[in-house]
Amino acid sequence: MAALLNPAPGAYLPHRYPFLLLDRVLDQQPGISARALSRPAVSLFPLPQMLLIEMVAQTAGIAAVERQGEGGFLAAVDQARFARHPQPGETLEVSVRVLKSFGRLCLLEGEVTAAEETLLQVTLTLGVGPL
Repeated sequence: MAALLNPAPGAYLPHRYPFLLLDRVLDQQPGISARALSRPAVSLFPLPQMLLIEMVAQTAGIAAVERQGEGGFLAAVDQARFARHPQPGETLEVSVRVLKSFGRLCLLEGEVTAAEETLLQVTLTLGVGPL
């Protein structure tokens, strides 16, 4: 039997307001991929591009874990390519897929889009499990 998807990002991540940047998990295939939505608060604009990377890292944590609450940490960010800043009111879709796993480390690629326009493409390494 397949596990039921929990749409609350806080079920997968230790982050809470104001650092939890995701609003809803759309899809999660443990160890394979994840997609999430974010509607950043207007008070965050202009949104620093580093927060886009953090959105991808949080979604990567959801993609890489096998069980809710397993935890992890961002180990490295590589090849970040930014196109433009998001605009207030835009809904951002964050998607991540696991490229490969080696021990507790996972290499992932992710992107942030708004209205089907890519804002960020990034490759990152995530550690899964306790520090």
